[in-house]
Amino acid sequence: MERIIREEIVGFVRKSPDNRFPESRVPFFDAPQIGFASARDPLFEQFKQIIGDFHLTPAEIMRDCHGPAMGEAETVICWILPITRTTRESNRHQERVPSREWALTRGSGEQFNTLLRMFVVDLLRQRGVLAVAPLLSGMWSPIRQEPVGLASTWSERHAAYVAGLGTFSLSDGLITERGIAHRCGSVITNARITPTPRTARDHQSNCLYFSRGSCGLCIQRCPVGAISRQGHDKERCREYVYETLRNATGREYGTTESGCGLCQTGVPCEACIPPASKTRQLTLQPAHKG
Repeated sequence: MERIIREEIVGFVRKSPDNRFPESRVPFFDAPQIGFASARDPLFEQFKQIIGDFHLTPAEIMRDCHGPAMGEAETVICWILPITRTTRESNRHQERVPSREWALTRGSGEQFNTLLRMFVVDLLRQRGVLAVAPLLSGMWSPIRQEPVGLASTWSERHAAYVAGLGTFSLSDGLITERGIAHRCGSVITNARITPTPRTARDHQSNCLYFSRGSCGLCIQRCPVGAISRQGHDKERCREYVYETLRNATGREYGTTESGCGLCQTGVPCEACIPPASKTRQLTLQPAHKG
């Protein structure tokens, strides 16, 4: 089953016409990374303490969607869709707003990610197993609750961390082997698949700031000072991305969601886990004053 899932996801990303800019047929995303987590991994229960008791476990989502008699959640299938080099390069040069390529990837590219979730669910159901995509289940919703502030009932990034695909950054992104510039997705199933090992030292070890005390370049890249040595101001980020940029840049580019992504481009972790040797070349800069 693992081999089939990997091959089908890779093939869908490679062949689907929906993974293309309409005017150029250049893909939004490169070949995906894929990982598997046990639905019984203790981390999913720990997220209720770390994120909030509103954060759902795979078992809760499976039971709500299919009922307890149909089968227990066994595996969470996770993937990373790395944003292509040309799009990343276009966004590196931006200082206040995302590039058109980045904005279309956030809008139309995420629509493709939704189609991929549906494809994986259908793939599994055709093979006689239960499956549900948390973001399409009707159970996903945004949450604002202290002390974490903005959150949601299911985090694709946290699921990908459990599946061994990366660790977290100062900007709250997930740094994977292919970097931080990507989109995430997941599907829960009652098919039992061997979990992908987590090889990272801890949940922040891929970030130079946390692992070496160096870099911090994402602080400088944020146009509204939403990233600092203290971390990521999610409310300030949300206001800029989902109000300012959505109303201005989104209309200009013809997309309802433009994203921003400046903290994910023009930084050492853009397309890889930055090697420790880079710490000699990078110094922590003063925080944004704006």
